[in-house]
Amino acid sequence: MTVAPELWLQENGHPVTCVEKIRVLQENWSELRDVMQDAFDDALLMGVGEQVMREHLINLVYSLTSPQRSGDV
Repeated sequence: MTVAPELWLQENGHPVTCVEKIRVLQENWSELRDVMQDAFDDALLMGVGEQVMREHLINLVYSLTSPQRSGDV
């Protein structure tokens, strides 16, 4: 099982130090990992190839949009 990163870096390379922000990031990581694992397991049980599903999940990550760049279309 993959654990949340020990260090969350900002754009400037400095670590996030706010305890509440770190808690939220860790909770989000855990929830996301569980949902992705469930989707992965379901896909494989339904006959989707493992590598194909991994590529779909990777593509999903790359398709995410940044709220900081929402005006850049």
